Amino acid sequence: MKSYAFWVSKLVLITFISVSCHAVADTQVNIVGLFSNKAVVMINGGKPKTMSVGQTSEGVKLLAADSNSATLQVEGKTRQLKMGQAASVGGAGATSAPSVTLYANAQGHFVSECQINGASLKFLVDTGATTVALNSGDAKFAKIDYKRGEPIMVGTANGVVTAYRVTIANLKIGGITLSQVEGNVLEGGSPSVVLLGMSALNRLDMKRQDIAMTLTKKY
Repeated sequence: MKSYAFWVSKLVLITFISVSCHAVADTQVNIVGLFSNKAVVMINGGKPKTMSVGQTSEGVKLLAADSNSATLQVEGKTRQLKMGQAASVGGAGATSAPSVTLYANAQGHFVSECQINGASLKFLVDTGATTVALNSGDAKFAKIDYKRGEPIMVGTANGVVTAYRVTIANLKIGGITLSQVEGNVLEGGSPSVVLLGMSALNRLDMKRQDIAMTLTKKY
């Protein structure tokens, strides 16, 4: 049986989305691993550290944890956070823009989970894509009536295919929610994951440091 330490070390080789919360004192906590009674966290951009239930570090206390969520006390306020969720913790004067941090997988790609019209789908950050692009099956799952969109022809690795220009009502990545996002739906099973293209990325501030990319909502 592989040790707990082994699985913690493997975290840097997989893609995950961090959960950010900003407290009154601007404490930022990123959840990068969840286990029974333990969580791997990054505090204020520091190195990942493993915390056990009851442990406090830099004003952050882990109250409970399992493979699904962690309950934290940040500067005296309690929040239950899951992977891919975000929470702002602070007073009425807190104005931090929603943000999420993605980590590159072993191939250097930023792949994680998003919600389109409430449907959970996997996405890939693709700065080379003009719009958000998804296949027709994913569009149906997200309740997009794509055939009511404008039909267009687009070039892909598999040749020229029919696509439909649509407007995505709601796109959520962690604590970031974008409304009325331009997208293209391609007939068939390609792309295999949602391509997060520039129609969404232009509305986000992107900062990359090593294997981490932080997306912050601009508008």
